[in-house]
Amino acid sequence: MSLDRQTSKAGESTTSSDSNKPLQRITGLPSTSSTSASRGSLPAAENDTSQLPRLLHLRQFIAQPVVAAFLAGGVAGAVSRTVVSPLERLKILLQVQSFGREEYKLSVGKGLMKMWKEEGWKGFMRGNGTNCVRIVPYSAVQFGSYSFYKKFVETAPGEMSPLRRLLCGGAAGITSVTFTYPLDIVRTRLSIQSASFAALKGASSKSLPGMWATMVGMYKNEGGFLALYRGIIPTVAGVAPYVGLNFMTYEAVRKYLTPEGDLNPSAVRKLSAGAISGAVAQTCTYPFDVLRRRFQINTMSGMGYQYKSIWDAVSIIVRQEGIKGMYRGIVPNLLKVAPSMASSWLSFEVTRDFLVAKGKTNP
Repeated sequence: MSLDRQTSKAGESTTSSDSNKPLQRITGLPSTSSTSASRGSLPAAENDTSQLPRLLHLRQFIAQPVVAAFLAGGVAGAVSRTVVSPLERLKILLQVQSFGREEYKLSVGKGLMKMWKEEGWKGFMRGNGTNCVRIVPYSAVQFGSYSFYKKFVETAPGEMSPLRRLLCGGAAGITSVTFTYPLDIVRTRLSIQSASFAALKGASSKSLPGMWATMVGMYKNEGGFLALYRGIIPTVAGVAPYVGLNFMTYEAVRKYLTPEGDLNPSAVRKLSAGAISGAVAQTCTYPFDVLRRRFQINTMSGMGYQYKSIWDAVSIIVRQEGIKGMYRGIVPNLLKVAPSMASSWLSFEVTRDFLVAKGKTNP
């Protein structure tokens, strides 16, 4: 509320302190009964002062561990996926290439060159927009829920056994994948639909559907709501141990790389811990990722495998492609793990530390 009416004329009688009390409650400013005549109109900056408590409360809210981890996780996911988008798409194309499909039986360098020649820069980023739309809430929920769950199992602030870290990480992984799985299956479809597989001949020359059209098409033509969650069982089976191993390994390695009493390790140490944790977790759980991608296109026109169950898929893959079939695409996957996980952990910690620090400083 403006105070100009009280100060428009010098020498005018000031209002009583009692009449100023309602004004104080509304504006949050001290009483001006003794100074209104001499100060004239209050500057705009004084009105801004009334917003400071609200801004301070907002900063303190964002600085809470769970909220800061949630927001920082979203940033980390978008950064890490964009950095390695070409390798991520090549990995998916190799994963879905089964016995009799040899279009992408190439080295990593030749596979990337093939994508560049056929589709250009868009080929490298195909599906990355959807992946970022997915990975922001995915990473945010994952990091945020991990911070939430560990509050219940910590023996002391920051103190947890490796087993408890594993369990918290697994629970965080299941939570995040359940929330965002429909976007993940759409991302896989978008990555494949323009590839030069013989089974998709002519598809790349047509106008390809986007994220929303693909999701609606799956819902209408492939079994309704359940179609958007096809393959979630092998996904959860792989995500739970993957995320658990990732968190457990990261915090163990970081503790080892951090000297006694050093609460702020250098970026190089954070990068190293992130790369090591990602490589260990990915290698241990990679067969589940192959199954996940195969089931995600199980009913896709021209590419469907028609697997009846997880065990049916495993037996067919091993019989037709050998054990190496369960590890298709692992080379580009390992090549992307280091930059992906490293940039993810680094951007997560930098963003989280920034938000927490902001909450401790005065506006």
